[in-house]
Order: sequence, then structure tokens, then C-alpha cells
Amino acid sequence: MKQLKLSVLDQSPVHDGKEERQGLLDTIELAKICDTLGYHRYLLAEHHNSPGYASSSPEIMVSSVANHTKNMRIGSGGVMLNHYSAFKVAETFNMLCALHPDRIDLGIGRASGANYMTARALHRDTAQEYPQKAYELIGYLNQSLPAEHDFHDVSLTPSDVPAPPVYFLGSSDGSAQLAGVLGGGFILALFIGTHFRSPNIIKEYREAFKPTNALKESKAIIAIACIVADTKEEAKYIASTHTYWKLQAFTKPTRDALIAPEKLKSIVANLSAQDKTYYDETIDTMILGTAQECQEQIEALAKEYDVDEVMIVNVSYHFEDRKQTYSKLAKVFNLI
Repeated sequence: MKQLKLSVLDQSPVHDGKEERQGLLDTIELAKICDTLGYHRYLLAEHHNSPGYASSSPEIMVSSVANHTKNMRIGSGGVMLNHYSAFKVAETFNMLCALHPDRIDLGIGRASGANYMTARALHRDTAQEYPQKAYELIGYLNQSLPAEHDFHDVSLTPSDVPAPPVYFLGSSDGSAQLAGVLGGGFILALFIGTHFRSPNIIKEYREAFKPTNALKESKAIIAIACIVADTKEEAKYIASTHTYWKLQAFTKPTRDALIAPEKLKSIVANLSAQDKTYYDETIDTMILGTAQECQEQIEALAKEYDVDEVMIVNVSYHFEDRKQTYSKLAKVFNLI
């Protein structure tokens, strides 16, 4: 296995009960820190009308973070393509590539990043459009739409910009196959849900891969939730914030903003048996512990899935706890 790269998927959480807009500024601050720590890639997520998360427009965050960093690749993680015109997304990231040559990645996904009504407000078409939109998006970027396509003669401006690699975010073999056939990279989201994702998903992606101008070889990444602290118990305590938010997001009609672990102790203790089971299953999917303990688990997963890059997702109530994870991981992995 090649030297392991560590990267960041930032969901722009709102820390410490601050105003929501501060979540965007905390994202920029964290990106600047990770840029100096030696992280390889920094992707910005998309959420709509989601209490606790500040960024609904990853393309704007990509621009801002790229302006405040020098070394990392910066991208979306991802643009929820169902909501948008494929051509407009291509134009936006073509512009970003023109301003930040060879530093921009375009991550896309098919999830809504929103509740039902908010998704309807964004766009009234369905996820069934996603494969066609992804095909057209890559076609615009690589100027590879066939002559018989209705939009074959439509060009991006400026026209002299190399296409960015497109990464498909997914948690199933369907997304992996699509990524391979269309010549994109693939990020397997191990932090979403509690079900097991087989390493064969990565293998199937590589077998299906067809090169594009932007990506000559297959590129697979796994994304995991990880919190580093002085002890595993402390890491579990910090992780209660994200775990409880997921419990609400996936099993309840409404959700709260991020709740401090200090307040969650009694809430978790009084969960119903069904909710407590889901809570425990969710926290068990996270990598939690000391830096050395987390390093061992991350390296084991990278070997199991046969990847040379792992993307770290970290959501905590206190911003200092979040910065601690990325700093301690950088040190134990000797990123600098």
C-alpha cells in the first residue's frame, strides 16, 4: 500500500452555540490549520435547512477556502447534483479551476442534503435524473458529449481550463459502478448509516473504471467519522453530539441543532430501548480513542478497503475538540 494520505470532509457544523454564520468562519479557520498540518484534500459539504450545519453552498465555501489555503486540494463533498443544472455546476467549477489551477476537485452526490419539503423547494425533479446529470456534467467538463447530444456544441467559459476530477460520493455499489463507468473518482461514505459496506464495492468500482481527461486512473477514497482524545471514554463523550444528531436525523421527523455533550448525558440515559440501540449502533461505526488507537484502526480500514487516502469527518460541539482531532492525527501520521 502507498503512503497513506489523510484528508478532510468538513460539514461546517455550528460550534459552541454560536450564531450559524460562525460555522462558515470556523470552517475557514480549520482549513487554514489543516493546510499547515499536511492534510492532502479538503472537501466542503452541502446541507439545506439543517439545524447545526451552516453551509448550503459548497461552491462558495470552496472558493473561500481555496483563497485562504495554499497546499491542499479543495473541493465539494459534495454538490447534490439533483438540485441543479449540470451545465451550471460545470461552469462554476470550471471558473474555480481557472482561478485555482490544479487545486480544485468536484465532488457530487445524489442525496438531497435536506428534508423533503426543502428538497422540493430546491428542485422538483427526482434522484432518478442523477445518472444522466452526472454523465452530462462530465461531458461538459471534458468536452466529451457525443455529436448527437443536444448540447454537444455548448462550451464552458473560459474554454482553456483543464477539467477538474469529479468524485462520486456514495455508500453503495450503485454509486461505485456509476463512478467507474463515467470515469470519476469514488468516495465510499462509511460514516453514513450503520450498515456494513463491503470492500468489494471498491473493487467493483476499479473494475468498471474508464479513464477521462481529468482522471487517467481510478481513485478510491474512504470517508470515516473519527474523534481523537486523551482516552477512548473522552472521545465517546465528545462523539455523543454527532451521534445524537444522527439519531434525530435518521429516525425522527425533526432535529435539534448540535447539543453539548454536557447536556446529552441525561438525554441519552433516558432514551427508549429502540433509540438507545440505534444510538449505540451509530457510535460503534465511529473511530474513537487516542491518536495511536485511531491510527491503528484507520490504517487497518485503509488496508481492508485497499485505498491510499482516508477522509476524516469530525463533528463536535466544541470547536477546540474538533481541532484537537486533526492536530493529533497529523502528528501521529507524520503528515508534515
